[in-house]
Amino acid sequence: MKLAVVGGGSTYTPELIDGFARLRDTLPIEELVLVDPAADRLELVSGLARRIFAKQEHAGKITTTTDIDAGVADADAVLLQLRVGGQAARNQDETWPLECGCVGQETTGAGGLAKALRTVPVVLDIAERVRRTNPDAWIIDFTNPVGIVTRALLQAGHKAVGLCNVAIGFQRKFARLLEVEPGQVHLDHVGLNHLSWELGVRLGGPDGENVLPKLLAEHGDTIADDLHMPRQIIDRLGVVPSYYLRYFYAHDEVVRELGTKPSRAAEVAAMEKELLEMYGDPALDEKPELLAKRGGAFYSEAAVDLAASLLGDGGSPVQVVNTYNNGTLPFLADDAVIEVQARVGRDGATPLAVPALDPLYAGLIGHVTAYEDLALEAALRGGRDRVFKALLAHPLIGQYEYAEGLTDRLIAHNREHLAWA
Repeated sequence: MKLAVVGGGSTYTPELIDGFARLRDTLPIEELVLVDPAADRLELVSGLARRIFAKQEHAGKITTTTDIDAGVADADAVLLQLRVGGQAARNQDETWPLECGCVGQETTGAGGLAKALRTVPVVLDIAERVRRTNPDAWIIDFTNPVGIVTRALLQAGHKAVGLCNVAIGFQRKFARLLEVEPGQVHLDHVGLNHLSWELGVRLGGPDGENVLPKLLAEHGDTIADDLHMPRQIIDRLGVVPSYYLRYFYAHDEVVRELGTKPSRAAEVAAMEKELLEMYGDPALDEKPELLAKRGGAFYSEAAVDLAASLLGDGGSPVQVVNTYNNGTLPFLADDAVIEVQARVGRDGATPLAVPALDPLYAGLIGHVTAYEDLALEAALRGGRDRVFKALLAHPLIGQYEYAEGLTDRLIAHNREHLAWA
């Protein structure tokens, strides 16, 4: 089995490598290709990757290349984890929206749109290269904004599934609180990427006992603290929202907070510099503890599980993924991309049935999906007016004065990445 990781020079990659090494029986990789235009980063990351494989006695071969076509050739699956513009572009995404009184964040709001506009054309070009060299390969997208990027891939006819670590993070957290194995925890996870809720937590499988009320009663303070939301809000909802919902439920509070501290991108850039220095140490043969602060916790387990299910029989039969709606949420179009539990196998992902949703959740899902429709149109076709309409449609913006100012700033800060600007 051959896997390619596009964006393999990312500081995330050792997390992925560690999972591949530990879970080699689930996903028996013979060759892993790390693909990245940054040869210097590739050298550092691949060196650590080989040492991790060697320490854990993984027999697979790790190779590197800056050539996408060569890297994805003959691959059974291609994982996408790229960041167009790097942390510098992310820093802009997180700062200029604040000038208009709006959240500055890399995956939602105006910053999320900027990332989508930069990313979708690049991902589609990579996917076309994959299709030319190996049309049977699966594309696993971890590149944000995952929902929009996955929809672009599916709409273009690619064999693609989107992946996020939010659900597996909740699964692991709840398993610890319940003192059970993670595999015993099944989530009633519903929504869009970075706009989701855990409506139930079941033991043993999709039809198991719902222990969410017990979790909230006994561990509500811990859960609320992790989400940075008041306990009483969690109790009133009776569900566990993704921490990204704080941008919606406490928008003005978050804007005030963001205006008083360095951007997350600045923190991550400093962390990445330190990580890359550590990766260059020939004595290091495991992922460093600092990597846990970088983000992407449990990404490797989720990626292994998904790839194993798509390529064989090694993964879990039910996983949280991003895929076509196809009637699952009846108030959305079939070609909307949702994030829900799905049965995953060689033929792809099929969402499980979802009970009728409370309007509190359905309304916001519908609103953000409408924005994503317009965002994808802007990413595919360009144009200032399309950018303005997408921003105006976003529930975190929604006022023409804000949308005008954000449109000007988005284009000014991203001109080098926008072919039409």
